[in-house]
Amino acid sequence: MSLVRGIMLSATRSKAWSVGRASSALLYAAGAPGKALVQPSQMSPLVSTFAAQYSSASAQRQPAQPAYEDKVRLSESCVKRLGEILVKGEYLRISVEGGGCSGFQYKFSVDNSRNQDDRVFEQDGVGVIVDQESLEFVKGSTVDFTQELIRSSFQVLKNPQADHGCSCGSSFSVKL
Repeated sequence: MSLVRGIMLSATRSKAWSVGRASSALLYAAGAPGKALVQPSQMSPLVSTFAAQYSSASAQRQPAQPAYEDKVRLSESCVKRLGEILVKGEYLRISVEGGGCSGFQYKFSVDNSRNQDDRVFEQDGVGVIVDQESLEFVKGSTVDFTQELIRSSFQVLKNPQADHGCSCGSSFSVKL
């Protein structure tokens, strides 16, 4: 056995021993409320973090999933470009459809009509419309305008609902 492997094995055993001691103290304390063998202030930081994370009382207080705002942000370049191409009463409509190389794809169009279930996000005199179904796929994200040598396009960036996307940024897969 190499020296490095022996040191790693020894460190793993000592961490397991510390976790084992903390869990047995917690199990004992669960049987007698208010009478813990080891107080959290006496535990090492690693053990107290482990104990707080896996105790049933603190598991009930932690939120299950982060809540994302039902909002779409507009970058400065997006606002600037929309100001150049839209006339009064027009909006950039973002919708999400099935397809693309990752499962879902973003569709951008200029629209002058608003439906009853549409949400409008305005900034500096320009607006983006997202229907309620598509909002579930893009809430919390940022709409940007990028200009490159081979193309110029609107893109949805920093989408917390997307697991991963394709290289061109026009499609994505949803987190489950």
